[in-house]
Amino acid sequence: MAERSLTLMAVHAHPDDEATSTGGVLARYAAEGITTVLVTCTDGRCGDGPGGVKPGEPGHDPQAVVAMRRAELAASCEALQVSHLETLDYADSGMMGWATNDAPHAFWNTPVPEAAERLAELIRRYRPDVVVTYDENGFYGHPDHIQAHRITMAAVELAGSPAKVYWTTVPRSAFEEFGRVMKEIGVEFPEPDESADMPALGLPDEEITTWVDTRGYGGQKFESLAAHASQAENIFFLQLGQERFTELMGMETFVRVRDTTGAPTPEDDLFAGLR
Repeated sequence: MAERSLTLMAVHAHPDDEATSTGGVLARYAAEGITTVLVTCTDGRCGDGPGGVKPGEPGHDPQAVVAMRRAELAASCEALQVSHLETLDYADSGMMGWATNDAPHAFWNTPVPEAAERLAELIRRYRPDVVVTYDENGFYGHPDHIQAHRITMAAVELAGSPAKVYWTTVPRSAFEEFGRVMKEIGVEFPEPDESADMPALGLPDEEITTWVDTRGYGGQKFESLAAHASQAENIFFLQLGQERFTELMGMETFVRVRDTTGAPTPEDDLFAGLR
């Protein structure tokens, strides 16, 4: 009887989220023969429409945006060689405080147990050895990212999964370098707002448990991000060009929050202790 392949499941909020923080690990582990599963929770309807038209502006057709972003997501998955794409298709909730947060089918407005059971069913089906999602603040406070965190943590418990669980993060030391390079190429990099009533972005380097080198897959990660062309105005990393992008974004970092292997940290592999 053939041995079951190791499996990575990444749970993201919107089409395009898979590329920035996990594009490298999805491509790397696929190349290593690991089964990769991407779960995208929302339909992305609150993204930009053709020509950069914003939600609520004349000409923004949410259903047309959904169809466009679904096609872009498929192209991104092809670039990363994702084994399985699963879409929960909740309505994109928009940014915190938008009226769309309260829409009947908005992800943010969906009871956690309901959405968690749907995700738990996918966990039972694919039996991931590693699950990746966001931290409690959804990294930067987006309601759909926060909800993705909540349902993932609940679903792992509901499914009785023994998976290692990781949250995406960025080392604080990287923000200064991002800012320097962006300034160098004439792009305004959004500095973290220290006065905002939200946790600081990223973590001190010493609190990061897992550093995965994905520079060898920088081309695939860049192609994945570029597939989301309709959102290019918001994806400022594309302005770096592939070489600089790989240089800056080639190390993907995580915090291990659940472990059954006893593998020592810091580690350089999400599957440390599993192979």
